Amino acid sequence: MSARLERLRRTALALPETTEELTWGDDVNFRVRNKIFVFPGEDQMTIKADPGERDALLATGRFHVAAYVGRFGWVTMDVPKRPTKADWEEIGELITTSYCLIAPKKLAKQVRSD
Repeated sequence: MSARLERLRRTALALPETTEELTWGDDVNFRVRNKIFVFPGEDQMTIKADPGERDALLATGRFHVAAYVGRFGWVTMDVPKRPTKADWEEIGELITTSYCLIAPKKLAKQVRSD
């Protein structure tokens, strides 16, 4: 397992009631109450973006509309090949935002007070 995927795993599994699932062969995804909130990959991750931030994320060039689920507000972010080059604070915030958009409000409130 890559260091990037392990770091994404630790971030996602730290959120309340998160489970890890293997689907579509050996693809990993993280879920809250059986709803996916992040699809990690070897060199990218797909998350649900805050509607108010989606256009700004896409404008950076580091994000693109996700395949299949992009029309529902999902974006894919390229994660640098060297884990030390990744902005893990930003990645953690994006994963948390995606979680809060997908999770029941009661669980989301445990993570964010806004």
